[in-house]
Amino acid sequence: MTNFNSIIGESPALESLIRSARVVAATDVTVLIKGETGTGKEILARAIQQDSPRANKPFITLNCAALPEGLVESEIFGHKKGAFTGAVTDKQGLFEAANGGTLFLDEINSLPLSVQSKLLRFLENGESMPIGGNTPDILDIRIIAATNADLNSLVSAGEFRRDLYFRLNVVPLELPPLQHRSEDIEQLAQHFFTLFATSHGLEIPSLSKQTTKVFSQYKWPGNIRELRNLCERLCILLPGQVIEVKNLPKEFSLSNQTSGCDDFILPASGLQLDELESNMINQALERTKGNRSKSARLLGISRDTLLYRMQKHGLI
Repeated sequence: MTNFNSIIGESPALESLIRSARVVAATDVTVLIKGETGTGKEILARAIQQDSPRANKPFITLNCAALPEGLVESEIFGHKKGAFTGAVTDKQGLFEAANGGTLFLDEINSLPLSVQSKLLRFLENGESMPIGGNTPDILDIRIIAATNADLNSLVSAGEFRRDLYFRLNVVPLELPPLQHRSEDIEQLAQHFFTLFATSHGLEIPSLSKQTTKVFSQYKWPGNIRELRNLCERLCILLPGQVIEVKNLPKEFSLSNQTSGCDDFILPASGLQLDELESNMINQALERTKGNRSKSARLLGISRDTLLYRMQKHGLI
């Protein structure tokens, strides 16, 4: 069993990501994990840490959005006694706790600008200064950051330091949303059914063919977290049963899932499929101004699949 077995799925987009993550894990390079909420950014960060030379060292996590702005700096860097009102003792920061290991900064986009400068200083020279301290500590920590926001846009808006973005974005890894991993959904659902049935002492349910189809068409705005929660609910309410479409919440109604493909009628004269595919790819690229990730989303395929088909049609 490898350290990346916690990431369930065999879609081309996911397999490409894991290959890159394995290479990155063997180094000490700073990693920026991008992806929508619920795609599993912390799970990927833990897999990287467990596959790295720091596997037996501390893995400390901080959700930068979970703390009030006034507490973030003290939480990360610590403080000295008397540094501010209420600082009655020295406080160890997460940096010091993670020394020798890995610090995972989730929702890095929420990090206050005042703290961003101190993080940049650490990334440049390994120095960490507690609030009220006079001498910086030199620490050995690997930083893995994650964001569900477009940091480029935040940089343009003056809400995120450009120099920090470049230091964090040494190796970006982007987790695809679940709707772009439709071939993984059935495997994920079965994994969660087995997990929750075992933990609750219940029989394992299964999906009907129609329910599997509905799952593959659904947009999954909450991504894997939404699927996990739904599977636990279904496992508890319908143990050992075959899950039918009627058992799903109303948002899964087929009327809301129609992609429009069923309305397409093949012309009597036929068509050139390769020519149509090439034309659709060109339209998607034009609409997104050449952004391949966005184009892939418009076409309902993974970025790797898009690149393969672009090469196939001579569009690269």
